[in-house]
Amino acid sequence: EHKITALPKEIDEVILVVSYLGSSILNYFGGTFDGRRILYVEQENPVGGTADALWQAKDILKGKFVAMNGDDLYAREDIDACISAPEWAMLVEERDPIGAGGKVIVDSSGRVETIEEGVHAEKGLVNAGVYVLDDRIFTYKPVPKGPGETELGLPQTILQAVGEIPMRAVKSTLWIQITSPEDL
Repeated sequence: EHKITALPKEIDEVILVVSYLGSSILNYFGGTFDGRRILYVEQENPVGGTADALWQAKDILKGKFVAMNGDDLYAREDIDACISAPEWAMLVEERDPIGAGGKVIVDSSGRVETIEEGVHAEKGLVNAGVYVLDDRIFTYKPVPKGPGETELGLPQTILQAVGEIPMRAVKSTLWIQITSPEDL
């Protein structure tokens, strides 16, 4: 509910990729919520990863769109800032230390160069899981999160494109990461 109401008013359609208990989400929101049309796509393999989830919706995503992790909370201003970027955008947060997550390396103009997954003891930028992309992402093949893994990662897939399609790192003002029930 928070994620949908935090979206800028220009976004009039939301696609929810659902799996376990997806029917409960459908029953709660129905076909519209907060003045927005809600569409549902089922991800048959919920451990398929973030790229797999996005690829489930590729036939209905056209042009520019916002993709967000389903469990974290974000500020509307941050989503607006990502949408306003002149190219693709990724929400990042500065942390000291970074800790676990995707360390985002940017060039002097703030464009994403790479993302290094893992646990990081130094200060830096971490991927917050909001992306502004367009349907060109679907010209790339989804990439596993790491060697020998079957889970397909959206950050790893995006990295294939950053040499051709500039991606701006946008610093967050509010990101509440939800990884366990205790975080709620």
